Amino acid sequence: MNLEEYKGVYVFAQQVDNEISSIAFELLGKAKDLAKDLNTDVTAVLLGSGVKGLADQLAEYGADKVIVVDDPELKDYRTEPYAHALASVINKYKPEIMLVGATAIGRDLGPRVSARVATGLTADCTVLEIGDFPLQAVPGQEQLHNQLLMTRPAFGGNTIATIACPYNRPQMATVRAGVMQKIDPIKGAKANVEEFNPGFTPDNKYVEILDIVKSVAETVDIMDAKILVSGGRGVGSPENFKILEDLAEVLGGTVSCSRAVVDSGWKPKDLQVGQTGKTVRPNVYFAIGISGAIQHVAGMEESDIIVAINKDADAPIFDVADYGVVGDLNKIVPKLTEALKAEIAAAKG
Repeated sequence: MNLEEYKGVYVFAQQVDNEISSIAFELLGKAKDLAKDLNTDVTAVLLGSGVKGLADQLAEYGADKVIVVDDPELKDYRTEPYAHALASVINKYKPEIMLVGATAIGRDLGPRVSARVATGLTADCTVLEIGDFPLQAVPGQEQLHNQLLMTRPAFGGNTIATIACPYNRPQMATVRAGVMQKIDPIKGAKANVEEFNPGFTPDNKYVEILDIVKSVAETVDIMDAKILVSGGRGVGSPENFKILEDLAEVLGGTVSCSRAVVDSGWKPKDLQVGQTGKTVRPNVYFAIGISGAIQHVAGMEESDIIVAINKDADAPIFDVADYGVVGDLNKIVPKLTEALKAEIAAAKG
């Protein structure tokens, strides 16, 4: 493999029902940073049927070029045609870096594509940067520069691993939703579009979709919330979440929770914040009855303001909190809710 042939940072721009997923814009933001360090450009790869009209959105969020593979076989996500399409793009255009969102689709697609193009894949990354490998020079071993260093939690979040792929290309990673930041959109940007179709020959590996049944979500996506009131095991019971819901209602926020709450069956998985849940970046994050284990902190430490309420003064959550209250949440939270109600009523006059 001639590594010099591989150039550019590529992003798989996931779309569902002809709507680009937020993770694609997040990855483009990170791709811009990586491309700047490598003095190269950013390309989005858009797969689907009738999707060419979405290309300008990708340009607005940082794509210098958009490669569109448009074919009826790609109307709905299926492993085989999508893997064929993305692997064909990689083989033809030879990207140095290929980023895929760690969504349900990306976690299925990424490993299959990496196997087809004979390269490695680091899954569920939370940090990507350009640097040297090995990280520290080793006597007698060449230190390679301008490598993609892919960092991900391992062993349940108890340790952090930084991984490189120095001898194969592309360097591939799937990236958790919510950990990278979109750029401010460049209004009116027009995409430089290149159409490519590798051709599709359906065979017995292709799944036939008979019907698509969409579930109706009853909860707000916590990743979009500006204010989160999050509860942990310390809340005590599912019934006790009512006081958190009251606080969230006054603030116009959303209730979320820790893994312990989900494991206890008190709240659904969709509301879980943390390493095995969702990564969130609200303006204000209330951590109520949450001890602050590293797995939870990994999912919320980028919040603008963190307010912790816990009866244990030594709880690790206070190490990351901007404001902390030590005491009984059953007394503090209702008083806080009433005080906010009074403040809001006074402001309305």
